[in-house]
Amino acid sequence: MKNEINSGSDGKMLPLVEEFFSLQGEGYHTGKAAYFVRLGGCDVGCSWCDSRFSWNAALHPLKQTDEIIRNIIASGTDSVVVTGGEPLIWNLDYLCEVLKEKNIATYLETSGAYPLSGMWDWICLSPKINMPPVDELCKVADELKVIIQVPDDFEWAEKYSSMVTDKCILFLQPEWSRFETIIPEIVGYIKRNPGWRISLQSHKYMHIP
Repeated sequence: MKNEINSGSDGKMLPLVEEFFSLQGEGYHTGKAAYFVRLGGCDVGCSWCDSRFSWNAALHPLKQTDEIIRNIIASGTDSVVVTGGEPLIWNLDYLCEVLKEKNIATYLETSGAYPLSGMWDWICLSPKINMPPVDELCKVADELKVIIQVPDDFEWAEKYSSMVTDKCILFLQPEWSRFETIIPEIVGYIKRNPGWRISLQSHKYMHIP
């Protein structure tokens, strides 16, 4: 899929997996209302991914981006989170252009494995060992969110904390199925390394999307 990036697409149709109005559950914007647009397609292949249903873009027929935008506007939201899958597989310039015209803030959740498209008010970079991020994404990330499944993941987190800017906010997030085992490790690590914060998947505790 890496060589099939959106180069032939104008971004006016996107493989929509789901869209919904909810609360941001993770990271810096936890607790804020936002409209979520989940796009299909991902070849990063994380073993613990909780949205595997989004991986195969062919299972999610292309939808007119203008229709997605109409639904966003109708919700009354002031911000949109674009996630996946890996959303940067697709050309997001058109989506962001129209949302900006409507004064709707744009937030991106990405592994950073693909080049950047779109115009973003906030970029959350969540790098994955399987397919590391391109340098461009490290330079523009507002938030670095590293999933911690095993203690070795702290080393991975530190590698990318040195590659983002000083303004980027650093988060460690426990992998959900390993929460009970790994959370003491994360707490201890942040106490020793206070430049990091913890991110919890609060939406799972609230039983919301």
